[in-house]
Amino acid sequence: MTSSQTAGRVPPFGAGSFGSGSFGNGAEFKENRFAQDDAFGLRAKAGQAMAGSTPEQVMARLELLAHILDTAILLPGNRRIGLDAIVGLIPVIGDAITTAISSYIVWEARRLGAPRWLIARMAANVAIDGVIGAVPLVGDLFDAAFKANRRNVQLLRKHLERSGALKPGVIDVTATHLD
Repeated sequence: MTSSQTAGRVPPFGAGSFGSGSFGNGAEFKENRFAQDDAFGLRAKAGQAMAGSTPEQVMARLELLAHILDTAILLPGNRRIGLDAIVGLIPVIGDAITTAISSYIVWEARRLGAPRWLIARMAANVAIDGVIGAVPLVGDLFDAAFKANRRNVQLLRKHLERSGALKPGVIDVTATHLD
């Protein structure tokens, strides 16, 4: 195949660079090269919405999501479960859905600049919840008891508070009696 046959399809090696805006054959590199996949511009809107989010706003969203997934429903006997345990009752697909939703919390943590060790620990929580949750009956009981999303949000909150990116939610003080 000659270079004239590939000119319209694939840029030849060394002919311009992808970062310079040209493929070397006159075809300009456009910023939105997959516009046909995003007819309504949702990717750009989502990126803009996320870009303006403060760590406080992100944490509020994540805490709400964790509450819905892990503790939203009060059972008799003062026991709480969430949609994770209920959707997990659907064989195979239920646990896959909740694991994918739980992965969003890990993705947000990475976007907020959490260190690799924290991301790994959060991913391990999600993996444990997903793998053991897939076991029939035992997994459903495990889903109700192991609150992976709440744990992950607490881990992320602690990290952000320690790093100074987030104001502490609880003021830690020691009371002193003055006479």
